[in-house]
Amino acid sequence: MEATSPPPPGSELDRAHRRRRSLMIAFWVLVFVTAAVGNTMTTRMDAMRYDIPSPTWQIATNEFSSIVLGLLMLPFLLKACDRWPLHADTWRRRLPLYLLGSVAYCACHVVGMDLLRMLVYAGFGSKYEPGPWANQAVYEYLKDIRTFFLIVAVGHMVEWFGRHIQGEASLLDVPDEGQPVEAVDRPERFLVRKLGRDFLVATADIEWVQSAGNYVNLRVRGRDYPLRSTLAALETRLDPAVFVRAHRSYLVHLAQVTSIEPLDAGDARLHMADGTVLPCSRRYRESLRAAAAGAEPALARA
Repeated sequence: MEATSPPPPGSELDRAHRRRRSLMIAFWVLVFVTAAVGNTMTTRMDAMRYDIPSPTWQIATNEFSSIVLGLLMLPFLLKACDRWPLHADTWRRRLPLYLLGSVAYCACHVVGMDLLRMLVYAGFGSKYEPGPWANQAVYEYLKDIRTFFLIVAVGHMVEWFGRHIQGEASLLDVPDEGQPVEAVDRPERFLVRKLGRDFLVATADIEWVQSAGNYVNLRVRGRDYPLRSTLAALETRLDPAVFVRAHRSYLVHLAQVTSIEPLDAGDARLHMADGTVLPCSRRYRESLRAAAAGAEPALARA
């Protein structure tokens, strides 16, 4: 089952993704801790009401041990959501994977929670008895599967909303009727959708293209717009005299390259017009210089 690569480190999409992830983790910490405090208080009041001999430390240990394990596993679960997102064309294939993941999530949760309780109980001179493992497994799984899929649903919803705000790009399709307004094999414009509105972005305005797994990011005036395509497939659609491969993950617009800085290992750095520095691998350095020689002699001498 194929995985989807996360946004490239340092990109605008990566920074936005990290901000959303930090807010999401803070949200779940608040929810989990509030639930643990509330459950501890209500369970303590029930114990006092019905005269059940249950000390406060024991109640708090039982509640917070579950929360601690849930929070420890939260980053891994959110990372799995990034790697295997549930899209309209993938959810049927990936749903069994998530069901298996919920079983693993519950197993780790129960084992870690029991070990933590045993450790705390021993510190108070007591002994924790989890009871029959089969009963506990069924009981905990019925609770954990709800928590698991709630986290998955919220995670995907937040990421969808983030992409909706960020915007996404698509290639213009051949019209259902009549002749296309431009050559489909060599697009002059891309369709960009952002917050429910469509915009046309000129291909000449694209500064560079960056690979991101099953997507590529079009860099346009300081913003990244994801396009569902591989870098190799998009490269065949763009003018090779204008867009040149500089790295296995980068395709650059020659007019946006201001200088090529050679490195000792044979690689190079590309200084772009907006001040960004992109990598240029040794494999593509000479072909890029040759292309630059035809477009701008100053670059060839760098």
